[in-house]
Amino acid sequence: MKKFATRRQVLGGLAAGVAAPAILRSGRAYAQNPTIKVGFVTPSSGPLAGFAEPDDYVIQGLQAALSGVENNGKSYNIEIIKKDSQSNPNRAAEVAAELILDDEVDIITAAGTPDTTNPTADQAELNEVPCITSDAPWQPYFFGRNGDPANPFRYTYHFFWGLEDVIANFLNLWNDAGVAKKVAGLFPNDADGNAWGDANLGLPTPLAAAGYEIVDPGRFQPLNDDFSSYISAFKDAGCEIVTGVMIPPDFATFWAQAAQQGFNPRVATIGKALLFPSSVEALGDRGDGLTSEIWWSPHHPFTSSLTGTSARDLAEGYTASSGRPWTQPIGFKHALFEVVADVVRRCEDLEDYEAITAAIPQTSMDTIVGNIDWSRGPVPNVTKTPLVAGQWQRKGDALSLEITTNAHAPIIPTTSELRLLG
Repeated sequence: MKKFATRRQVLGGLAAGVAAPAILRSGRAYAQNPTIKVGFVTPSSGPLAGFAEPDDYVIQGLQAALSGVENNGKSYNIEIIKKDSQSNPNRAAEVAAELILDDEVDIITAAGTPDTTNPTADQAELNEVPCITSDAPWQPYFFGRNGDPANPFRYTYHFFWGLEDVIANFLNLWNDAGVAKKVAGLFPNDADGNAWGDANLGLPTPLAAAGYEIVDPGRFQPLNDDFSSYISAFKDAGCEIVTGVMIPPDFATFWAQAAQQGFNPRVATIGKALLFPSSVEALGDRGDGLTSEIWWSPHHPFTSSLTGTSARDLAEGYTASSGRPWTQPIGFKHALFEVVADVVRRCEDLEDYEAITAAIPQTSMDTIVGNIDWSRGPVPNVTKTPLVAGQWQRKGDALSLEITTNAHAPIIPTTSELRLLG
């Protein structure tokens, strides 16, 4: 009997979201053409839906590559079972539990901010199922789940960049701008906002060390409809830079009210809200010149380990298929399943959760988002990917996201120079 079958016990009345391990299944007798089930939790609807926009394109594009993955001389098909978190962390926990308990997935994955990754990873950790996540800075993922580097998680692993990377890139943008070092801070009361605004782990300390003063009026609730008090504080302080991490609807509300109330910063650098072309285009002329982190683009010099597709070909293929501009999550969704396939290929025993789990931190591979190698840290359960930053600039009839600083990832080329707002 496999080890996972002996340590899982039935806990009567288990429901989605309860904090107790549950029996999942015993060893499976595989058919001649076995299938590895991979659960995928993603915000297909709700305010985070932009993160999930490319999901179907990526999954469909990988179907051939995920059919016939070789392991120990045997061919396996990888089946992806997708469930919508509805941009709600409680719902993410519920569907993660469904994937684990009802669908009996072999591996569970998630992407699309800590509101999706964290509850999914928590369910996986509690139920002792291997889990791989992405699309969330590592601090809100790791410390947001009460992670302890001295006592790491056992089943859950994550790849993405960290707040130290976004801070370094934002500082490069602002130093290039040459404006006053007064920064308006916008941080919601959610996992991202609390991490980015944290006095020790977030932006305030490194910004102060670089000579910037951050004005932080406090946390606001997501889907806030009135930023007047924040705008007043920023105007009184003479802030010429705005930063923070917001969902697109909140930034749209803030940016419209800032214009109405005469607050016109020279630089606006916002995480999360400015990732998606549709969100920025919806701002009209006031979308031109906004700045943001850039995790992935057609300019990234990486290729897929599964298909050999370049970043540019993947982005252009998405546009040709959907009629919509490329978005940054395309590369990371693709890479998520690159890692899954690599783990399946290397696993010593695909009928044993422990063997699958053991294969994840042994990953060392080049993907369409760069190299992924959990041996590098920065903490157990986390590995980082390169990050640059840039600006939305009007090119003809459309806005184009241009890379304007690459000091911390020079392998990724710049494509334009920064210009000030107004």
